[in-house]
Amino acid sequence: MRYCLLSACCAFSLVSSGQAESSPDLTKEIAIIQAVGVEGIGNREAAAAFQKLSHADPSSLLPLLKAVEPSNAIARNWLRSAIEVIAERATAEGHPLPLSALRDFLNDRGQSPEARRLAFELMLAIDRGTTEGMIPSFIDDPSNELRRDAVAQILVEAKKQLADSDKAAAQTYRQALDAARDVDQIQEIAKAFTEMGLKIDLPRHFGFLTNWKVVGPFHNLERAGFAEKFAPEDNVTLDATYRGKEAEVAWQPLSTQDPYGKVDLNKPYGKLKEVTAYAYHEFTSGEAREAELRLGCKNAWKIWLNGELVFGRDEYHRGQRIDQYKMPIKLRKGSNTILLKLCQNEQKQDWTVQWEFQLRVCDAMGTAILATNRPEPSTTR
Repeated sequence: MRYCLLSACCAFSLVSSGQAESSPDLTKEIAIIQAVGVEGIGNREAAAAFQKLSHADPSSLLPLLKAVEPSNAIARNWLRSAIEVIAERATAEGHPLPLSALRDFLNDRGQSPEARRLAFELMLAIDRGTTEGMIPSFIDDPSNELRRDAVAQILVEAKKQLADSDKAAAQTYRQALDAARDVDQIQEIAKAFTEMGLKIDLPRHFGFLTNWKVVGPFHNLERAGFAEKFAPEDNVTLDATYRGKEAEVAWQPLSTQDPYGKVDLNKPYGKLKEVTAYAYHEFTSGEAREAELRLGCKNAWKIWLNGELVFGRDEYHRGQRIDQYKMPIKLRKGSNTILLKLCQNEQKQDWTVQWEFQLRVCDAMGTAILATNRPEPSTTR
C-alpha cells in the first residue's frame, strides 16, 4: 500500500508471534494512539496500543478508517499501519475483508480523503478488477489522490488518440485539464497542447495573480528588512511616495506573462542585493468564502490579507515551486487586499539572483478562484 509506517510484512511479523490476544477495546486504543505527540510524547503507549489493535478482526477496519480524520500526522501513521496489518493478517488467515462496508465508506465523499484512499487500496487487494472500474467516477472527487487516478486514465486515452486525431486528443486533454488539480499532470497537459500547436491559459486555470502594484527598493541590510516595518505595512496609498534604500520610491505597475505566474522583481529594479520590496493586489470576490493563498518563493516573505498578517518565512534561496506554501484564508465579499513583502539577501552566487514569487488563490482542492475584477483573457484557449 502507498501509506505505511512500517512495511506491512514487517509489521505483520512483529505482531504475529506469540499467543493470540483477546479483542482490543477499539475506542480506548484509538484514543491512546491519537494522544501521541512530537518528540516521542506518548510513543511507548501508542506502540502498545498498536500491538493490541493489530490483533483486531476485520470489522475494526471501519472504526479505524473513521479515526484517521481527527488524528494528528503521527497518529495517522500508527492508524494506517494498524489498518494494513489487520488486512494482512485477515488475508493470511483466510478471513474476508468487509468489501461492502469499505465500498460504502469510499463512496461517502464526506469522509476523510486520506481514509477513503486507504479504503480504495484495501478494496484493490480484495477485488482489483471491480475496484479499478470505479476509477472513472473519481473525476470530480474531493480527494486529490482519487481524482488523480481518474485523470491519469484520461491522459492514457489522450495519448492513444494522438496517433489518429489531434482534434479528438485535444478534447480528451481538455477533459483531463478541467479535472486535474496536481501540478505535474497539468504541466503534462500543457506540454501536449503546445506540441499540438494549441494555446492554453495556464495562469487563469491555476488562478495565478498576474497584475500587481510594486514599490521599492527598501533596505535589507544584514537581513534586518524582514523584521523592520516599512511604511507600506502601515497603510497602502498607491499615489504615495516613500523614503527607499537610496532615494524616494513610488508604486508602479508590474505584470507577468509567465505561464506559471512568476513575478520577477529584478525586472523593474535590477539585480539588487540586500533590498526589500512590496507587491500589492486587490482581489474582488463574488462572495464571502473560505479559500487558500498558495505561494511559491525562494526569498524571505510576509503576506497580509485585508491588513491582517497571514504568515511569513524568514529564509532565503531554499528552492521555489508552485504551491510551496499553502495558507487557509477567508475572503470577504467584495474587495480583498493582498500585500506581499519580499526580501533579497546579500548572497551573490548565480543561484541567488532570483527575486520573484508566484501567488494564486484557490480552494482547498486547488481549484482556481477567479476574482470578479480579473481581466478577461486576450486570446481564447
